Amino acid sequence: METTTRSLKDHVAIVTGASSGIGLAVAEGLASAGAALIANYHSHGEAADELVERVTSKGGRAVAVQADVSKESDVLRLFDAAVEHFGRVDVLVSNSGIQKDAAVADMTLDDWNAVIGINLTGQFLCTREAVRRFRAQPKDGRPSRSAGAIIAMSSVHEIIPWAGHINYASAKGGLRMLMQTLAQEVAADGIRVNAIAPGAIRTPINKAAWETDEALTKLLRLIPYGRIGEPEDVARAAVWLASDEADYVTGTTLFVDGGMSLYPEFRDNG
Repeated sequence: METTTRSLKDHVAIVTGASSGIGLAVAEGLASAGAALIANYHSHGEAADELVERVTSKGGRAVAVQADVSKESDVLRLFDAAVEHFGRVDVLVSNSGIQKDAAVADMTLDDWNAVIGINLTGQFLCTREAVRRFRAQPKDGRPSRSAGAIIAMSSVHEIIPWAGHINYASAKGGLRMLMQTLAQEVAADGIRVNAIAPGAIRTPINKAAWETDEALTKLLRLIPYGRIGEPEDVARAAVWLASDEADYVTGTTLFVDGGMSLYPEFRDNG
């Protein structure tokens, strides 16, 4: 039987929001698997440069590119940079996201638009451009069985309502349908589209939820598996979805959440 590999040798991967948290771990994971890396950042240039230095010091290939994924011109420039430096694009991990939390009665239109603009419109702009590039590239010389792989970074809140975060939850719920609809539309082109839905992951954005024993104990009540996730948990999932080992997987959300989406309140029969 033919076997596949998680090697991403000769692949070129774009990771948006690659300068911190989950995006940083995913970028390093893809580079460690052999992919040439375009590490996008919005405002943390030093962290992105440090990532590039770590990758290149180990013999890898990486370039940091500033871009605001909610702006069409910036997204086009990001993909142009990948082609300019490495000749093609094979993997997109559309990870950029922000939170601007408030109760609905207190939420401003600016905060609603900011989160929808990055977390949902930014996903549309990046995935649309990836599809265009994948379709335009010649079939000869592909490093993988697919014409390209798109991984959208979602959240358990694509299915779990989250009071006080209506802009974020709305964006992630919309992303779920964006991913599934896109997967249906482009499967015949040999393009795979999937999402990863992290649960509670130990990143700077949610530090208040895990930095003290009291906060962590409270958080763990929501996680049946009994531990908080690490960025590397998500990175390993992303490398697998990008590789030929996942070649028959499209239109799927992979939950990396320790069971958070399993209604943990019902563990004792409700």
